[in-house]
Amino acid sequence: MFVTAVLSTALGAVAGIYSQTEIDLRVALLYAFGLTAPLAWRRRLPGTVAVAVSVAFFLGMMARIPELYVGNVAVFIAFYTVGAWVDDRRRAFIVRTVIIVGMFAWLLVTMFIDATAPTDEGLSRAGLFSPYVAFMLMQVLVNVAFFGGAYYFGNRTYEARRQREILAERTVELERERETTAAQAVALDRVRIARELHDVVAHHVSAMGVQAGAARTVWDTDPDAARRALVDIEQAARDALVELRQLLETLRTPVDDDPSDASTVGLDGLAALVAHAQENGLPTTLTIVGDPAPVAPTVQVNAFRIAQEALTNARRHGGPDAEADVRVRYLPDALEVEVVNSGRSALTYQNGLGLIGMRERAAASGGSIEISPRREGGFRVRLSVPRQEAVRS
Repeated sequence: MFVTAVLSTALGAVAGIYSQTEIDLRVALLYAFGLTAPLAWRRRLPGTVAVAVSVAFFLGMMARIPELYVGNVAVFIAFYTVGAWVDDRRRAFIVRTVIIVGMFAWLLVTMFIDATAPTDEGLSRAGLFSPYVAFMLMQVLVNVAFFGGAYYFGNRTYEARRQREILAERTVELERERETTAAQAVALDRVRIARELHDVVAHHVSAMGVQAGAARTVWDTDPDAARRALVDIEQAARDALVELRQLLETLRTPVDDDPSDASTVGLDGLAALVAHAQENGLPTTLTIVGDPAPVAPTVQVNAFRIAQEALTNARRHGGPDAEADVRVRYLPDALEVEVVNSGRSALTYQNGLGLIGMRERAAASGGSIEISPRREGGFRVRLSVPRQEAVRS
């Protein structure tokens, strides 16, 4: 653009603009430099550059340098850049207003000087709408369009740029949220898998341990009892494999295809669970209170697993004389599943994976759970799920 300004000045001199046929090369170079060099910093210092270019243009016109085009282009670019790249909109408004006021003040002064100059030369001023008046109006309209266009397009560019920045920020934020959600989903899946594995493995392995200990104790004195214990161990191992296979099949199934829990057990399996506990040396009773009502599959699975974990802990920590009672209450406003066991209140009954899993299952069912030692010995585990949550599918 610098070279273009120099050539335009030289050609303007040759064309006789301002009645000049010669121009000092140093003046041409200085003028071209003042117009174009500041534009290199127009995005870093848009306000300063706009003022500098406007001053250079004004001085060039006052010095009657025969260049009409590159100067206008440079002023337009600098003026436009203020509107497009200054984030402080108040500052952008002030800078552009100062330039506009300065340019129009200069235009009005020039018009006044020309209007009071001798009429021997130049355009005719005869008549109400003389050629001179038409020329002056044209100058005003051109300047209004010039600065108005630069002002308008600068603002539009700024608004478009801000929208792109906002969109980019939202895209980054959404990507961050997506990554966070994905990480949370992975963490929840890991917790879910750990809970399922614990519920399946702990119950059956605990039962196998009890039966193996019983078989070892009576191996010499009661071979038939030892064989029955081994049969129970075999059955517990088979049951564990079946439930593990169900768990693995569920993990391979897309969530949309099977929204239920990772097991097919439910409240109707409590009778078998109680019988299994009795076979493993924990006298257990099952009581159903109220008329059975439809219960959501997920709530059924969670209730079954909580009862299973409670019985497993009772067998492990309650001692040889422990007994357990499982009660299912279909109340008008809630479903309750309570497991109470006698025996000792073991100090080892702490916040392990089993208790954490029970609390998570209660929360996933939309209910609450009470896990506490009994004053007379043993523990109480009581799950309560509001009616509307229990029947929700």
